[in-house]
This record gives sequence, structure tokens and C-alpha cells, in this order.
Amino acid sequence: MNRPPLKPLDDALADLLAHAAPLAETETLSLFDADHRVLARDVVSPLQVPPRDNSAMDGYALRSADVAQAGAVLPVSQRIPAGHAGTALAAGTAARIFTGAPVPEGADAIVMQEDCTPLDGERVQINAVPPVGQWIRRSGEDIVRGSTVLTAGTRLGPPELGLAASVGLAQVVVARRPRVALFSTGDELVMPGTVPPEQMRPGAIYNSNRFFLRSMLERLGCEVTDLGVVPDRLDATVAALAHAAERCDVIVTSGGVSVGEEDHVKPAVQQLGGLDLWKIAIKPGKPFAYGYVRSGERRAHFMGLPGNPVSSFITFALLVRPFLLKLQGMVDVAHKAVAATAGFDWDKAEKRREFLRVRWGADGRLQRFANQSSGVLTSTVWADGVVDNPPGTRIASGDTVRYIPLSELLA
Repeated sequence: MNRPPLKPLDDALADLLAHAAPLAETETLSLFDADHRVLARDVVSPLQVPPRDNSAMDGYALRSADVAQAGAVLPVSQRIPAGHAGTALAAGTAARIFTGAPVPEGADAIVMQEDCTPLDGERVQINAVPPVGQWIRRSGEDIVRGSTVLTAGTRLGPPELGLAASVGLAQVVVARRPRVALFSTGDELVMPGTVPPEQMRPGAIYNSNRFFLRSMLERLGCEVTDLGVVPDRLDATVAALAHAAERCDVIVTSGGVSVGEEDHVKPAVQQLGGLDLWKIAIKPGKPFAYGYVRSGERRAHFMGLPGNPVSSFITFALLVRPFLLKLQGMVDVAHKAVAATAGFDWDKAEKRREFLRVRWGADGRLQRFANQSSGVLTSTVWADGVVDNPPGTRIASGDTVRYIPLSELLA
């Protein structure tokens, strides 16, 4: 029997993103409530920033022509603090000025106070000859009126929120949060807190996937409907999927997408919609399913993750995360990788693209977690990133490798 070839990760991601049409609905939020949300409309500045030429230093505003040489003495004709406008500067005088204050008409340079000596009788000695324009921040040098300062599809963070506020906005229009239903399958799964470890039945395990998947979904700005653990029965799985599709945009499951007799997700999804089962050429995380579930006129995306915790974690980060970001309208959904130096050897030239759990060592090189099994969740806690290792590639200490921080995969 010929088995279908493994699907390259980049091809799988391209196929997924082709289905991720951005959500049409938007909402208007206060800047205080918009952190991590995705901008749905461009932000265009109605003003110049700075609005007027202003001083970049505490010092003295003057006409550079009035200081032919160091040591020139000028009378101080006015004092201009930030937030106040001065009067036109008379020739042959200086104005005491503070950082951020508007430059008075007639002045063409600022001399910082460290280069000046105040004298009696409201006079100042200028100890350095200033060039025209020194320490003046020009109107519009940061933002020009009418320019687009933030584009639709930008995920908002502290800098972006501050920039929006700097052009006078109190609110922004953002994409609606994706509504995601989450459930696990498997009669072996037990919720922490319900049964103490010493009373666990043979073959039972605590459901760890539910906790980290829900956290990852919420970090991505999703509204999560947590359906818990669905019994290993076809009718129960069909009912859970139908309920989820009534109001959710995406359904994410963990486990149950193989072809075993107790794996009911595949026939349940097929009964309610359509399903593609892929074997992705990555390690960990080979099994993956994508499809859709109908409920009346509604149609929800379906994504089935492997049950092993590290496989589920990595597959979510590499495939589900960019899908959900694009659903919110983000344009750049790719994770960022950097070149790093390996401080370990890896002699296994796997046929699949590997994602090895690693962290920075004290010597500035990457160290590898000893056990790279797909069931060892401690590797994801110990690590601060993964090495993206191409198929058929051995690694020797000192080699340059492609490192992806976990902060990128969890952002």
C-alpha cells in the first residue's frame, strides 16, 4: 500500500492561510482596551508632530548671527517653559527655553545650558558658537499631517498605542476577536483537581493540553469556549462539534484525529462538513487535520492537533497561531528566526524537519534539552526557544543554526 508523502510544513501553512479570510466584523475600542488587538483601519494623522518647532534641550534660544564668537554676552529677554509660547525674539537677545517649549519666532538655534553661563542683570554668556538649527526639533519631523502612521493589520502594542494617542486618537477600530471552541478527546484524560495522583486509574493521565492551548488562544486575542473533554463516542463528538459550530469561527481539538476505532473526530467532522488529514513533515507534530463543520448557515474552521503535548504545542505554534492572526487581519504572521551558534551535537539526520527545544547557555551558545520526545512537556518549560533544523541535517557544536525564540511562537 502506497502511503501519501509527508506534507512539507511551508506547504501546509500556505494551504491553511489560503482559507483564513479575515473576519469582516470590527469594533471600536478605547486605546486603554486595545492592547494586542489588530487594527482594522489605517490611522491617518490629522496634525504635525511636533506641531511647532520646539527645543530639544534646556538652554537658550537665539539668533546664531548674534554669536560671532564664543563668549558673546546677550540680554535674556524672556523665559519660555514647555507648554507656553513666547513672543518674537528681538535681535541681539536670547530667550531662556526649556525642553519641548516652542521656539520663538526669529530664533534659529538653541544653545544648551551646559554651554552657557548666566550672569547678573538678566544676561547670559554663550560659550559655544551654534550652527543654524542646533537642538531644534522641526515641526512634522516625527509625523506629517495626512500621513498614515499605523496601517490596518498592525497588531497593537504599547508603542503603537502611544503613537495613536500622539496624533489625538482616543479610540481605534479593531478586528473582532475570533471565537474559538476548544475541546480534547480521550477517555484516558482526567482533569487536575478531580482525582488525586494516588487514586488515578491505570492508563489515566491528567489533561495538560487543555491548559496550555487555552492560554495560547487567549494570548492571541481569541474568545475561547472551552468544551472540556468529550467522551470517546461518535455521538458525543458530533454533538460537541455541532454545538461549537453554532457560534464559533474556529474549532480546535487535541487528539482523536487518527484512524483508530476509538478516534471519532474524523468521522464526526466528515458527517458535519469536510476534513483533510495531513501528515506534516515535522518532528514533533506529524499528524494534523484541517476541515470545516457546518451548523445551519454557519461554517466553522476545524483544526485537529495531535494528542502528545509537545506535538500539540509545536503544531499549534507553527500552524494554528498564524492562521488565527491572519483571521484577525494581520498581514505579517510569520515568526522571526535568528542565526545562533550551537553548543551541542545532534547526530540524528532525521527525514523530517525538526524543532529541537534549546536555550541560551552562559557561553552565548545554545544548549539542547536532553530528551526531545514529543511527550516530554518539561522540555518546553526548560527551553527558551527551538532550533529549526532542516531534514537530513546533523548539528555539530559550533555550527550556525536557525533559532526561533518561544516568545515569537507564543506572542
